[in-house]
Amino acid sequence: MSRHDASPTPRVVVGVSGSLGSVTALRRATALARALGAELWPVLAWEPPGGDPAAHRAPAADLLVEEWQRLAKQRLASVLDEIFGEDGPGVTMHAVIVRGTPGRALVATADREDDVLVVGAGRRGLQRAFSGRVTRHCLTHAGCPVLAVPPSPLESDLVSVHRRNAWHLRMDTRDL
Repeated sequence: MSRHDASPTPRVVVGVSGSLGSVTALRRATALARALGAELWPVLAWEPPGGDPAAHRAPAADLLVEEWQRLAKQRLASVLDEIFGEDGPGVTMHAVIVRGTPGRALVATADREDDVLVVGAGRRGLQRAFSGRVTRHCLTHAGCPVLAVPPSPLESDLVSVHRRNAWHLRMDTRDL
C-alpha cells in the first residue's frame, strides 16, 4: 500500500521541474489521467543547495530548510498555474513536493503497481549522453509502468535559436 494514498483510484505520477521537457511530460500525463480516469500527481523534487550534508552544517539549518521547502512549493504552484490556469487540469490533482533527488523522489511516490510514472525523456543527440539520469533511474527502479515522453519539437527549435544567438550567427526568420 502506498504511503501517499490508500485509495484504490489509479494514479498518474509525473515529474515537474518547470523545464520544457517536464511541461511536455505534464501535458501528456494529464491527457493520460483523463483517459484512465486516474488522479494526477505532479511531483517536484528538491534538495538543499550543496545537498543534505551542506544543509546540516549551515547555521540556522532548520530555517533554511523551511525556506527551501517554501520555495519548492511556490515553484510547483507557479508551474501548475502557468500550465493549467484557473480551470485546473480537469482531473483530480494532488501536487506533491518531495525532498530528495528527482529520480528517487518519483520512484518513491509512484510506489503502487497500478501507478503510471511519466517523465520527460531528456534531450536529443549528443547532449542526451550527459543528461537523462532521472529518466534512466525511473526506468531502472520503478515498480510500475514508466512512460518516457520525448522532447517537444519546439524544444529543439528553441535550442537551435539559442545556439545561433550565443554564437552571434545571423538567423533567417522566414522559417520561424
